[in-house]
Amino acid sequence: MSRQAVGAPLSRVDGHLKVTGQAKYAADHPTEGVVHAVIVGSTVGRGRMTGIDTRAALAHPGVLTVISHLNAPKLAYRPNPSSNNPEGGERLHVFQDDKVLFHGQPVAVVVATTPQAAQHGASLVEVRYDAEKPATDLTGAHAHEPVTYARGDADQAVDSATVRLEMTYRTARNHHNAMEPHATIARWDGDRLTVWDKTQWVVGTQRELAAVFGIELDAVRVISPFVGGAFGSGLRAWPHVTIAALAAREAGRPVKLVLTRKQLYAGTGHRPAYAYHLRLGSDRRGRLTAMVHDITAETSSYENFRENVLAAGQALYTMPHVRQAYRTVPLDVNTPLYMRGPGHATAAYVIESALDELAHELGIDPIELRRRNEPAKDESNGMPFSTRRLRECYTVGARAFGWDRRAPKPRSTRDGDWLIGMGMAAAAHGTLRNPAQARVLLDARGVARVEAATSDMGPGTYTSMTQVAADALGLPASSVDFRLGDSTMPTTPAHGGSQTTASVGSAVQDGCDKLRRQAIELAVGDERSPLHGVGAGDVAVGDGRLHVKNDPARGETYQQLLARNNRTRLETLGAFAPGEPRFSTYAYGATFAEVAVDRRLGLVRVRRMLGVYDVGRIISPKLADSQAHGGMVGGIGMALLEDTVTDHRDGRIVNSNLADYLVPVNADVSDLRAIFLDGEDREADPIGVKGLGEVVHIGVAPAIANAVFHATGRRVRELPITAEALL
Repeated sequence: MSRQAVGAPLSRVDGHLKVTGQAKYAADHPTEGVVHAVIVGSTVGRGRMTGIDTRAALAHPGVLTVISHLNAPKLAYRPNPSSNNPEGGERLHVFQDDKVLFHGQPVAVVVATTPQAAQHGASLVEVRYDAEKPATDLTGAHAHEPVTYARGDADQAVDSATVRLEMTYRTARNHHNAMEPHATIARWDGDRLTVWDKTQWVVGTQRELAAVFGIELDAVRVISPFVGGAFGSGLRAWPHVTIAALAAREAGRPVKLVLTRKQLYAGTGHRPAYAYHLRLGSDRRGRLTAMVHDITAETSSYENFRENVLAAGQALYTMPHVRQAYRTVPLDVNTPLYMRGPGHATAAYVIESALDELAHELGIDPIELRRRNEPAKDESNGMPFSTRRLRECYTVGARAFGWDRRAPKPRSTRDGDWLIGMGMAAAAHGTLRNPAQARVLLDARGVARVEAATSDMGPGTYTSMTQVAADALGLPASSVDFRLGDSTMPTTPAHGGSQTTASVGSAVQDGCDKLRRQAIELAVGDERSPLHGVGAGDVAVGDGRLHVKNDPARGETYQQLLARNNRTRLETLGAFAPGEPRFSTYAYGATFAEVAVDRRLGLVRVRRMLGVYDVGRIISPKLADSQAHGGMVGGIGMALLEDTVTDHRDGRIVNSNLADYLVPVNADVSDLRAIFLDGEDREADPIGVKGLGEVVHIGVAPAIANAVFHATGRRVRELPITAEALL
């Protein structure tokens, strides 16, 4: 009997390469004749460049050239609506004019024979500016026209509700700060461009470079086999990718460009800051009647970035009246971008904190309040849920976490000088699916090679796709070689939004199913095969063999089949495309947190956390557990530590480093546990998964915030929660 790969705690198939340092990240690829580039960033937040003096830089030994708007060629910058660019405006055109739109904007690049020469050369470039005062404060600028949603008459319903709450929450700008900095190596071979890049979407980067340089798509190849974390920052091609390719063309040499840690804060995106005003109404039993959401978020002055911050307020709880207005405020900042749990994490912090406030106001247990407001269908579109097991998440979580030991009254549990509190929050994230393809080849050795142009920024794509393919082909996982990260491979969607397993995994399943059927048809039609004449539906595969279902001894290996038929390989192309939606498909979770707050110093420590999730079929429990723990750690950062601080005088980010921008470390993280409900969702996709990389993060910040309130009796409506706010 074949041992099933899906559902087994398989260790990462690429783990050995990573722990031994053999995995090649963007800046690691050996490229003959490579030279090095360093970007010069603007030191003002708005204005125009009036002059650039490059004489000292060009005189420095090793410097080959300095490129700026004064000598750069004009680039095509064709429209590219499919590269994860924001909805409105136009992406930054590097070195095409003298405008400065934000602090740190690339204004020149120095190319030199060594990294040291390029770095010092960049420090010698002198740029003169006609500077203006930038607008970087969310509260003081004019907003774009809002995106709106409404059902019923929410304003009137809130005004007439028996219980009314009104509050404003604020969240800080957050930066991704992945371990691997963004980096690009670019090489031109005549009019063909090859790029090694840190990206979550090789196809998106390929399309963007083709559009920027005005060349054919197949003239660009993007390679990215390993990504050292990204959390959304690699979902579009940032200006440095164009700069590397431009520098390589102008220098006539391959160019390597690695952003410094400081440059990441201006060179790539960020979770935008929000001000979120919420009004809600309910009856005395806690049944919600209405919510009014007025949401303001930052975007850049040249692009209008929006994320899905509205979905939770429309579908998470039942209520007849909802009104939402989502305004973006153009500021002199770099364009924001998706960050883990984009939009949903912000909305969950507000809505789940507000429900906790309502539960306290009414004297109802927070879990019971949520149970009373469970919807029977998705009230935003009228569709039935494919699966919705939040009630079960609550029940399992409450029992496992010991929720019954929670004292209802805030500030009533102590451990010496520490105030102890428990909090919880619900989470939901839509199951994204997009068209994907995967190539499957089975060679004469009985080894399958599966290829797709997807990415792996850490969740374990190599491993999960190996498991799907192994079971579909009846092979041990060791006989499957999954390859990714090359734009010459079959097209896939971006590696983000928890859609990779659902989309690419379904394409892999389809390709392997086709190849398995191809092999079975070859065998049953071959007079020399032990399976000759057997009905195709009566043949199974397992342990690398094709055999009769009720007679495992009657069969043969893939190797025997191919050798006898003089075939070097079998090959198929798998594909997946979601059909018209008939169900509302979400992944769900309930997050529980226990915190301790020093009553004199206001320090917050997370003692333990538990997440219980309804995410469909679990392909790899070891990977799922890792994802849940990572999401919890990220949520601790969002709740208690992460805050990008801007000097509004010149737009400079003052904590653009990992000493001053705080992220969770071992001392901040204690007992983390995840439970996944058994089940699958075949309405979501053919392999029954719902995506879990986002949902495990979404409920964490509000669970911690609610636990802090329970510990202290003080409600903090701004993230991150600081000691100063609790003193």
